[in-house]
Amino acid sequence: MVQRREVLKLALGGVAFGQSAGLPSLIGATALAQTAPPSFGLSEPSPFDPGMVTEAARSLSKQAFKAPSADIPEPFRNLNYEQYVGIRQRPGAAIWASENVGFALEPLHRGFIFSTPMQLNIVTGGEARRIVYDPSLFEFGKLSPPANLGDIGFSGFRVLAAQDGGDFSELANFQGASFFRAVARGQNLGAMARAISIKTADPRGEEFPALRGVWIERPTLAANALVVHALIDSESVTGAFRFTIRPVEATIIDAECTLFARVAVDNFGLATMSATHLSGAIDDRRRAEDLRPNVSEVGGVQMLTGKGEWLWRPVSNRDTLQISTFVDENPRGFGFLQRDRNFDHYQDDDQHWESRPSVWIEPIGDWSFGGIQLIEIPSDSEVNDNIIAYWKPQQPLAAGSETAFAYRQFWCWSPPERPALAITAQSLEGRGSSPKRRRFIVEFAGDILSQPQNAENLKPNLSASPGTITSLRTFASADKASCRVLFELDFGGESSSELRLVIEAAGKPISETWIYRWTP
Repeated sequence: MVQRREVLKLALGGVAFGQSAGLPSLIGATALAQTAPPSFGLSEPSPFDPGMVTEAARSLSKQAFKAPSADIPEPFRNLNYEQYVGIRQRPGAAIWASENVGFALEPLHRGFIFSTPMQLNIVTGGEARRIVYDPSLFEFGKLSPPANLGDIGFSGFRVLAAQDGGDFSELANFQGASFFRAVARGQNLGAMARAISIKTADPRGEEFPALRGVWIERPTLAANALVVHALIDSESVTGAFRFTIRPVEATIIDAECTLFARVAVDNFGLATMSATHLSGAIDDRRRAEDLRPNVSEVGGVQMLTGKGEWLWRPVSNRDTLQISTFVDENPRGFGFLQRDRNFDHYQDDDQHWESRPSVWIEPIGDWSFGGIQLIEIPSDSEVNDNIIAYWKPQQPLAAGSETAFAYRQFWCWSPPERPALAITAQSLEGRGSSPKRRRFIVEFAGDILSQPQNAENLKPNLSASPGTITSLRTFASADKASCRVLFELDFGGESSSELRLVIEAAGKPISETWIYRWTP
């Protein structure tokens, strides 16, 4: 059991680069064990128990926030992107790469926009050791680091998974504030997650909690799982997280957290995702200047409500900031989906947007009342994550409160659960028959549309608020198991309209519900 006096020591102690930033240390200031390259050095061991991270977060929440120092010595202080990616770990230096445990770790260098340190610790047999920075384990390209660089720490870490042939490939990485991301086998890195979001798109200014330290348990080949304990810290909140990463058909990350509020927090998000969407089929005005048909790593947000309704909301690159909230109670799932896997629809040999992961969230336990909040930020650059979504609880965090949440993430080609309904295959928007009209085509596809009783009786249930629907036509094909709905929105003088469409047969839905906000 962790005693109170030990917890206070953990919360007030510090090591090397972490001490000046007020970083709670679970291993104390210790002498360094000298090991020869290509292995990273480790500090002397200290007892570790997962509950120590929770106690450290609780104790830290009772102290005034002190931002970690992001100061970093030359020549790493003002690196551009090309210089930073030129810093590479030397071959053979990955932790556990030769130990047949199924995973390997690559500590990531500080620099560029990743200057804030993250303390990295390895846990084996109930003992924790801090990973010690050693410049001899990196190749620096054209940079010339000083001889007396010292222990400057790391900005995060990369998780590698062993493949069938014995080689390692990137599975996930944790770097920058509380951001992390993962891929399924054969995918390119794309959408990003974060431990928690605070005041996103809030006029008061967004707050970015940071992973101050992580404690990574040495895995076993039989378990095929990597457990990461993490301490987050920000002006408003501290927290203890446990991430369990499993590479199966999809990469599954189970996230369990306990949050401690320093102050009252009325705007925060759980299971936050962000992704790039510069242009898509529904962004007709955005595609004119780009030879690529689509530039997007997410097509839309799928939601399975607490009442069992399947919703699909295409995302769009708007001219103005758009914030949409889909109110719900105890949601059963939601996530960013990349449904279009056809290279011809992107024509990008470098980025391969069609190979980006979908991210599906399944809440664990009772999440009560709240809403899935979608934020669409105008963007002219494909390097910006301009689409953000998360669960926003209705109940705020009271100052001094402790709150626990858990959820499961699937980083996948397609979610583990999909509706037994027709799904949206494509959404198109274009110029209407008059200046105050916009024309839409929504195509649904699925085996349910090929059933004779449905093909003969299907009917689109379509509404607009505000605005008027005109020129509604339906083109169904039982042979192709598809149904295309063509209509125009007469928006009059309105500045936006909420559209809702579902295909019904015999008064029952046979498609997911398509929802969309039109804006000029």
